[in-house]
Amino acid sequence: MITMKEIAKLANVSSATVSRVLNNSGYVSEDVRKRILTIIEETGYIPSEHAKALRTKQSNVIGVILPRLSTETSTRVVTGISEELAKHGYQILLANTNLDPEKEIEYVKLLKSKQVDGIILLATNKGEDLITEIKKLPIPFVATGQNIDGVPSVINDSFNAAKEITNLLIKRGHKKIGFIGVSEKDWEVGHQRKAGYKDALMEAELPFVEDWVQTGDFTIESGYISMKQIYEVSTEKPTAVVSVTDRLAIGAMEYIKEKGLTIPGDIAITGMGASDLAKYVFPPLTTIDLLSEKIGIEAATILLSMIKEGISSDKKIIDYRLIIRDSI
Repeated sequence: MITMKEIAKLANVSSATVSRVLNNSGYVSEDVRKRILTIIEETGYIPSEHAKALRTKQSNVIGVILPRLSTETSTRVVTGISEELAKHGYQILLANTNLDPEKEIEYVKLLKSKQVDGIILLATNKGEDLITEIKKLPIPFVATGQNIDGVPSVINDSFNAAKEITNLLIKRGHKKIGFIGVSEKDWEVGHQRKAGYKDALMEAELPFVEDWVQTGDFTIESGYISMKQIYEVSTEKPTAVVSVTDRLAIGAMEYIKEKGLTIPGDIAITGMGASDLAKYVFPPLTTIDLLSEKIGIEAATILLSMIKEGISSDKKIIDYRLIIRDSI
């Protein structure tokens, strides 16, 4: 492999001059610049990014840890991150945890050793071990999806989003409203959305019925199973169900259709996430657009401020948009 020193010899210049051309820094006459670039092209010389990183103490690479590659939410957040970072000359290195909290910690450690300039975590929990590892990091770090104390975080307004969509059902005349959620270990999706639902019921003086509340695991199948449990366990059925994700809602809709019931005639169903699927199921699903791409852009913007200016931030809450369709 040809070296910078050999490029300099072929061009009859110093290695420092070649370096200035490669890094586009310092003065080099146009004739010399063209000569060096021609030799680089002819020889196929590729500068060592690792060596460059050691000199500048920057790799221009950001580590992004996500919970699952197959979800639209993750894809949209990563798209926002990637597009914003690309504007500033950064690339991303993805790590997929497959919803394993232990892997979140492993990847935080791994990416630190890979000399990335910063890390963005699409978090699913706020475990003490994870927080301890984050606070040891010598590089900038931003979390999305969970509000982690003492760590710059970008989150949805999950409580108010769930409360608003529950209130929408109440305004449509529903007094028996069920709920399909996820584990409350996921604070934002599991706990906060359930809390918003309960708060809306309490303010409207409507009952919170345990038999109408089930916990799924982000999959369409678990939405189906949760809806089935609501119908099999309770003698009195709800007239509406709030689901914390679109996939759970779509699974619930499938069970209702198999029962020979109609949506929204027999039961109204809502989701959250504004997935592409939500537009095309029948009837189209009422949902909440959580502006996931905007979350990614904001996370990248905060991280860049930390890298370039040393400016940190505490918590940024991204708004949401209610999308009313035929499922209610």
